Amino acid sequence: MLVACLLVAGTLRATLPAPEFTVEWRHSIEHTRWRERYAVTTDGIVLTEAWIEGLGAGMDAGPDARFDGRGWRWTPALPPQREIALTLSPYTADYEVCAAGRCRTLLAWLDLAPDTTARVTIRPCTVDAPASDTRRTPAPASAPARE
Repeated sequence: MLVACLLVAGTLRATLPAPEFTVEWRHSIEHTRWRERYAVTTDGIVLTEAWIEGLGAGMDAGPDARFDGRGWRWTPALPPQREIALTLSPYTADYEVCAAGRCRTLLAWLDLAPDTTARVTIRPCTVDAPASDTRRTPAPASAPARE
């Protein structure tokens, strides 16, 4: 099964339980929500939708953005990505990651302490059994990743 693997310092910490997932956070200056929806494919991780609660510093909506009554929603025109990098810091709010109807903070998915500072990499990977948030060794979904 093709899923998303969460790595810290190149070490697998968790797999998400589905090939589709969302990442949501609060902008560190504007304090408004930003959400991105992703799909793991054989070509990489595809950003299928972005949504922001409001416009502001560094928060520009895409050219096809439409206001949905709560925020701006659009489909970014980006090619599949080999990986996504997120930074955890005790100085900013944690990310919320949802997959298969299960939402947790990124720290919780990774089983890390609240004061952790880390670079988290999300990569496509394959697992033999249905994915879970347990640690396992993934088989690469494509070419070996760079560190």
